[in-house]
Amino acid sequence: MNIKQEIEQSVGSNNHVQLNNIEIDPKSIKALMINEVVPADPQNDFYGSENAAYMETTIPLFRQAGIDVSTIQEILAQGIYLTNAIKFPKSETTIDNDSIEKSLPYLEKELTLFPNVQVIMLMGDVAKKCFNRITKKATKRNAVPAISTYKIRKTELYYQNIRIMPSYIMTGKNILIEKSKVQMAAEDLASMLEIISK
Repeated sequence: MNIKQEIEQSVGSNNHVQLNNIEIDPKSIKALMINEVVPADPQNDFYGSENAAYMETTIPLFRQAGIDVSTIQEILAQGIYLTNAIKFPKSETTIDNDSIEKSLPYLEKELTLFPNVQVIMLMGDVAKKCFNRITKKATKRNAVPAISTYKIRKTELYYQNIRIMPSYIMTGKNILIEKSKVQMAAEDLASMLEIISK
């Protein structure tokens, strides 16, 4: 299945939206990791060029979690799919509500493509906010409590029998600075791998 084509068939296409234009067997995916926002240059995204900027922080994070990978293909082979909550590059330092509203239909459809998902990791507050907006539409309540990630990251949260794991952002300059958050994200990643390996 081509992810981009599958989403666009349902939601429609938009010249500015950045979707993962990759072929994948959706049944092979057991975990989704939702990052915050697509990069300005699609070549820097997870499925972009070989030396994509997003992979410069993602690969070391996986390795810190004890998962020996070097490429996005090796991550996919582990049954882990990476995507972004916001499908439009941000024009300012914060993500505006308009970008969230425009992105939600694409993310919502993307989440339905993988029938065997056991874990959804929300990498950062924007991912958490977007996921809550989607789940609230269906259940009238947030799947993830709106409190600090460090207070709930070890709490067993579920949505439709899928374990939801709030964690920390995995791309961008901040990840290189905030070592304690990187450590916690790596621990969360290791916990996720444990769940999908059972």
